[in-house]
Amino acid sequence: MEDKRNILVVDDEEQIINVLKAYLEKEGYNVYTAYSGKEALDIFYKNTIDFIILDLMLPDVSGEEVCKKIRLKSQVPILMLTAKAEEENRINGLDIGADDYMVKPFSPKEVMAHVRAILRRVDHNSIKADIIEFNNGDLTIDFDKMEVKKQGHNLKLTPMEFKLLSILARNIGKVFTRDELVVKMQGYDYDGFERTIDTHIKNLRRKIEDDKNKYIVTVYGIGYKFMEAKDV
Repeated sequence: MEDKRNILVVDDEEQIINVLKAYLEKEGYNVYTAYSGKEALDIFYKNTIDFIILDLMLPDVSGEEVCKKIRLKSQVPILMLTAKAEEENRINGLDIGADDYMVKPFSPKEVMAHVRAILRRVDHNSIKADIIEFNNGDLTIDFDKMEVKKQGHNLKLTPMEFKLLSILARNIGKVFTRDELVVKMQGYDYDGFERTIDTHIKNLRRKIEDDKNKYIVTVYGIGYKFMEAKDV
C-alpha cells in the first residue's frame, strides 16, 4: 500500500482546522495541525511534510515569514489561505513561494480540489521510469544499471555525480536548494559543506552538456533545477 501523504494545516481558527482535517483525512491524507507559525515550523522541521495549507494571519510568526523560512529549506507545495483579498497580497504570496492562494471564506471542497490539482502537478513532474531519454537521445539515464550515455557514449560519473543527476533528472523543473541536495545525497548527519554541491554540478555539466544541450539550470540565490535544453 502506498504511504499516506503528510499534510500540515496551519491556522489559528480551531473550526477551520477541524473542518479541513476532517475533509483531508476522509481523502486518505495524514494530517498534522498547528495554530501558530512557530508551532508550524517546529512540526515541519521534525517531520516529513508533503503539503502545507497555510493561513497568513497567525498570532506570532506571520504566514509570509513561515513560507519564507520553509522555502529556504524545501520546495514542498504550499497553499495559502487568507482573509486578505487584495490583489497585491495575492501576488506577494505567490512571489514568496506559495503554489496557490485562496481567500476566506472558502468551500472545503474547493480547498480539496486545489490540493489534488497541486499534488497532480507535483506527481507529473516526478519521473519514475527506469530509463529516461532527453532531447531525442542526446542524454540517456539508466537508473537500474547506473549508466549515463551522452549521444550513445557511456559517461564515467562518480557515484556522487550519478546520485545528484538522478535526483535532479527525476524532478524536472523542481528547484532544489543546496541544503536539500546535501540531505538527499548524504543524509541529515552529513557534515560536508553545502558548496561541495557546486563542484559536483560543475563536473556534471562538463560531462553531460554541450553548446547545444544544456540541462542543469542555476536558480540564483536558491539552488539548481534540471530542464531539457529546449526549455532552458
